[in-house]
Amino acid sequence: MEQLNNLNHEHYMRQALQLASAAKGQTRTNPCVGCVIVKDNQILGLGSHLKQGHHHAEIHALHMAGEEAEGSTVYVTLEPCSHYGKTPPCAKALIDAKVRKVIVACEDPNPQVAGSGVSLLQEHGIEVKVGLLKQEAQRLNEVFFTYITKRRPFVTLKTASTLDGKIASADGDSKWITNKASREFVHTLRHQHQGIMVGVNTLLQDDPQLTTRLEDTGKHPVRIIIDSTLRTPLHAKVVTDKLAPTWIVTSEMSSKEKAEQLEQAGIRIFYSGSRSRVDLPEAMKQLAEAGISSILLEGGGKLNGAMLESSLIDKMILFYAPKIIGGIDAPSNFNFDGFSHMQDALQLDELQIERFGDDVCFIGYPNYKEE
Repeated sequence: MEQLNNLNHEHYMRQALQLASAAKGQTRTNPCVGCVIVKDNQILGLGSHLKQGHHHAEIHALHMAGEEAEGSTVYVTLEPCSHYGKTPPCAKALIDAKVRKVIVACEDPNPQVAGSGVSLLQEHGIEVKVGLLKQEAQRLNEVFFTYITKRRPFVTLKTASTLDGKIASADGDSKWITNKASREFVHTLRHQHQGIMVGVNTLLQDDPQLTTRLEDTGKHPVRIIIDSTLRTPLHAKVVTDKLAPTWIVTSEMSSKEKAEQLEQAGIRIFYSGSRSRVDLPEAMKQLAEAGISSILLEGGGKLNGAMLESSLIDKMILFYAPKIIGGIDAPSNFNFDGFSHMQDALQLDELQIERFGDDVCFIGYPNYKEE
């Protein structure tokens, strides 16, 4: 594919990426897409995909451009769709509008599209270039790409710990390790994910609501509890407050009587694994089939470690407060068997370091070497 270096092209594609990113967390299992329509160095139309089942970015931009779209150049962050789904194909709309050129950041991994959108445009005489700011576009839609190619949710781990890696004191006190700015950012993360997942031990210890406390703008994720033996109390907030759906993933060996009581309280139960522990890889597949494309994992050390051992964590956001609490029995952010040699230790790639007041946040992608 032709390499595009023109600064004007990059400028307009970055605008399209900004439009796409503004809707992050709103499109459910659909990708975030932005579109900019340009002719004679003037922007004629702007569009973003805002909600699953509603108009795609290209359609919004075409509506704004109107008849002036004829002969224009279209910048779109993901390959225009070519099939009839909940909405008509965007590639056909671009053809009908008689645009001259379409510049695409990256191809769509969805087998229903996967190059056919580009081919359809080319068959109708429209010049198409693919690959401008490709990495940025793929990273923007990391959730969608994982959901489509691996058929499981994209899992972002978030932990908050002291400098010595403790997520609570030996007595279980964890309020508050990090500062207000860090906690506000976490609520933004909750808004951007379809599900929030914890283990039952966290539920028993803290009785959290697991909601998004962003005034007027926050969207509550589905609350997902990993509970192998159904120890979730019927009086837990996630059962009684009705602020958001609560799903519990348990094993086949758990109490059917307790499951019935929880279901009567409005809880959805998933069975995963025939043994005493939940089969986490199978659970992720079930959650994907139920329409969950992204999960914010806020578990304790045991669940975090188990997810890590199963290579199910795609991204890590690790907050560290400038505190040392100690305690041999104080819980840590990861609890698993670990590695025998330092050279085998899990490393984070594409590392970013951010500051939230006096807290430090490490953001990166785990490199599972066996893959």
